[in-house]
Amino acid sequence: MKQITLGFLTLAMLLGGCGASRKAVVGEGRGVHTYDTYRGLVMAGYQGWFAAEGDDSHRGFYHYKGHDGFRPGSASVDMWPDMSEYKQTYVTPFRMPDGSEARVFSSYDSTTVATHFRWMREYGLDGVFMQRFVSEIKTTSGARHFNHVLDNAMRSAIDNGRAICVMYDLSGMHPGDQDFILSDIDSLAIRHKIFNREANPSYLWHNGRPMVSVWGVGFSDKRAYSLDDCIQIIDGLRSRGYSVMIGVPTFWRDLDNDTEADSRLHDLIKRCDVVMPWFVARFGPENYDKFEGLVPADLEWCRKAGVDYAPLVFPGFSWKNMYGADTRAIPRQEGRFIRRQIDNAISSGAEMLYVAMFDEIDEGTAIFKCASEVPVDSCGTKFVKADGAGSDHYLKIVGEAASRMKRNKRKGH
Repeated sequence: MKQITLGFLTLAMLLGGCGASRKAVVGEGRGVHTYDTYRGLVMAGYQGWFAAEGDDSHRGFYHYKGHDGFRPGSASVDMWPDMSEYKQTYVTPFRMPDGSEARVFSSYDSTTVATHFRWMREYGLDGVFMQRFVSEIKTTSGARHFNHVLDNAMRSAIDNGRAICVMYDLSGMHPGDQDFILSDIDSLAIRHKIFNREANPSYLWHNGRPMVSVWGVGFSDKRAYSLDDCIQIIDGLRSRGYSVMIGVPTFWRDLDNDTEADSRLHDLIKRCDVVMPWFVARFGPENYDKFEGLVPADLEWCRKAGVDYAPLVFPGFSWKNMYGADTRAIPRQEGRFIRRQIDNAISSGAEMLYVAMFDEIDEGTAIFKCASEVPVDSCGTKFVKADGAGSDHYLKIVGEAASRMKRNKRKGH
């Protein structure tokens, strides 16, 4: 504990840090508040990886394109964004039902990120975890892209009074990359003044320290990296003065199914501040009743261990354009499916939620504004139309969940 405290104080003083104040500051005419805890918040994951032909990222239709570019018959996205509010848009080879050109956004544009954070503010989503994919940021083009998107997001979070937190996705990581990750967060701490509450009031703190999330720990799918590598990352973050949210598999508590059967995972979770299990595509509306008991049982384990718990909720799932029409899809049921998950989590006593995801149209989990009028089916490419009452249906649902969470926090539940 003495080593952790020393690391925190040294780095905080180096960066001009100050204590975990609740002081409000002003950003562009709006009140911007510091975020001292994840408790009481509903946060979403933010991919930020979409690029378009003609933007300044020079990555082409990145994360839009399929096996042979981005055109009819080749796409990786299953949903189409509602493009009515974007300032910068890009022409694609697809056509709308009226024959007009179908357009998309680029996450690289600052105006795109500003629009997304404005939606968060308008609908009451508390903020986002900014994904940093290790396999991406190790490359020159990937680092340039994700650093630029994060720069824009940090500014937009402050401008809109939203919480923001860095999340490392370990997918594609290799042994030895743990040093790269720790070097990266050292750079981000200086670049974005993470330890300075006045300079960066929107950065999420938890248990008196700025938070960093590490996702992809303990999975049994034969990843290149080991639990030992993950332990080095998390211990390195804690020695630097961070609180840590660890992203683990669904069956982390029992150490079976999608989870590596290594009891050290439980020891590592107990050294973290928050645990978040990955539920996406593990269940659907047809079998959710068999999984409802996971959340209260997980919560009980965490209470005994002294760890906070952030259950994940997701609206649905689809990657038919990416992997073929026979691939399983999880229907959204016009919001009924995600509402069941939210109700279960909150009624079970969850004090925080993680929503997967804000902008993920690759896997059909996006909650941001998606189009009900989509490009015409062509050459086997078919896009899922937004369901519910309007393109903002899921933003309203998560905003309502955030309001419920805050009411419960005020009541002391």
